[in-house]
Amino acid sequence: MRIASWNVNSVRLRLPALLGYLKEKEPDVLALQELKCQDEAFPRQEIEDAGYNVAVFGQKALNGVALLTKTPLEDVSRGLPGFEDPQSRYIEGAVTDGSGEVWRVASIYLPNGNPPESEKYPYKLAFMDALAAHARKLLTFEEKLVLAGDYNVIPAPEDVYDPKAWVGDALFLPQTRARFNALLNLGFTEALRATSDAAGLYTFWDYQAGCWQKDKGLRIDHLLLSPQAADRLQSVAIDKELRGAEKPSDHVPIRAVFG
Repeated sequence: MRIASWNVNSVRLRLPALLGYLKEKEPDVLALQELKCQDEAFPRQEIEDAGYNVAVFGQKALNGVALLTKTPLEDVSRGLPGFEDPQSRYIEGAVTDGSGEVWRVASIYLPNGNPPESEKYPYKLAFMDALAAHARKLLTFEEKLVLAGDYNVIPAPEDVYDPKAWVGDALFLPQTRARFNALLNLGFTEALRATSDAAGLYTFWDYQAGCWQKDKGLRIDHLLLSPQAADRLQSVAIDKELRGAEKPSDHVPIRAVFG
């Protein structure tokens, strides 16, 4: 089972890269974020022609999440349960693997929260609280569960090129990291950190000021695993090469392989 997450930063603009990624890496499930289009504008036909089922929760010009799966999606829900939200930031569904076992996967585009002194930061924290409440319920089902997405959270100093430069940023504030840790403490395993303690493993490089060329990156895209999924984890990769491709997203995919 191969499950990946990618903030594509406009699915229509990134369609050639997306189709190439599906062909090369062949993920069984790909969680997408920041589609920047409504459902009817999503390139469904091209992706279905590539052999994938599609579930979309779009929004005009910004946000939007999707799940692309090799096997049919079931029990799809759009929107974070228990959270009134005008923005499209959460979609969840279940798929069956080759051995007939069910995997539940969510695609999450967590709010950025900047500037922290605005109403955007309380919205971010409220979303995180609602996500934790829903995740707690999902864990009671004892399923193989993966909460995948762009969390807009820098978990630790080793996950950013210069921690001092991010002290006052909503992605790195103590309240943000505390809520992320509280989510983990429910019983989730962060896939990448289960396989490596190395610093400098980034998933995002801003378009500005030569951040990619200078490797000024952040790790803000995460795969959180229930105990049942963590038991199957074999490896995790960050597909960094896509950031150097033509017309790249500012994020790259993170991908896990399960036995």
